Amino acid sequence: MEQTKKVILITGASSGIGFDSAQELARQGHKVYAAARRTELMEPLKHNGVVTMRMDVTNSQSMADGVKAVLDAEGRIDVLVNNAGYGYFGAVENDTMEEARRQVEVNVFGLAELCKLVLPVMRKQGSGRIINTSSIAGKTVLPFGAWYHVSKYSVEALSDALRMEMKPFGVDVVLIEPGGIKTDWGIIAAKHLAESSKGTAYEEDALREAKLIHKGYSGNYLSAPKVVTRAISRAVNSQRPRARYRIGSGAFIMVFLHTVLPTRWWDGMMRRFVRIKI
Repeated sequence: MEQTKKVILITGASSGIGFDSAQELARQGHKVYAAARRTELMEPLKHNGVVTMRMDVTNSQSMADGVKAVLDAEGRIDVLVNNAGYGYFGAVENDTMEEARRQVEVNVFGLAELCKLVLPVMRKQGSGRIINTSSIAGKTVLPFGAWYHVSKYSVEALSDALRMEMKPFGVDVVLIEPGGIKTDWGIIAAKHLAESSKGTAYEEDALREAKLIHKGYSGNYLSAPKVVTRAISRAVNSQRPRARYRIGSGAFIMVFLHTVLPTRWWDGMMRRFVRIKI
């Protein structure tokens, strides 16, 4: 593990995994810049020496200003942690294209634009690391999760291409692929699924899945967010980081089954798992 001090920019740091990771990396002695839309929620991070800033990953100027602020203060950026993102569930027929575009805008295009902003700096430095938070949702698919899965599959593909492109310049690209992590994500996704399906042809099945998701994220079945923080920490500090850190509840078995099972078997298993009528 390298213990050299790094300049780190992490997005989505106002809560959950982003907040926890910013705090932990600062405790390790790194210079951490934490970005999110709601800066007031990041105030406690300042006690650990974290510099907070407002950033909207759907606004090009906001992202450019944030990167410039770090460069003006530090003269370099060693690590970009693309953690900002959100998810909702809903039937493809029911979700508006506005909702679909926003899902992809936040989870994919915002991430890509931040990469584009820091890559010239990292190339000039001859070193750098980009850590993209993906999900096993980028490797597997559940019913009613189409646009969320689209966004995470896109993060996987973009990161794989970028990793090969940046290898000659000494820049590492790392994927964090959490499985089931106990955060508010599942509660929000379940609520949206239930609300968007009311009065539609999908209502009965969607409500069953929403209840299952809510139960899973309300109980003690899932992994604690700390497992993701530890993975991000390893990706930051390792001299030779892995291309992927797959961690959390169900991550390995879900990806394995999706890979080896015939498509019809996977479809049937998922429909039974989320209690959709066959």
